Amino acid sequence: MATTQYTVTGMTCGHCEMSVREEVGAIQGVDDVRVSAKTGELVVTASAEIDDAAVLAAVEEAGYSAVRA
Repeated sequence: MATTQYTVTGMTCGHCEMSVREEVGAIQGVDDVRVSAKTGELVVTASAEIDDAAVLAAVEEAGYSAVRA
């Protein structure tokens, strides 16, 4: 298992969290997505290393921006 942490900016509510969770969760190999609008933290757990670019693109698709923490 590989766990990677990101910092997401622009989230303000539970709907924001759900949007990010859905987009990142759709990436092949992702097993778990934890996201908090309050802290801006996104934690992605996968069975193998996931390409950072794929995660960042998924967050952008949800309408937010992120950087690897």
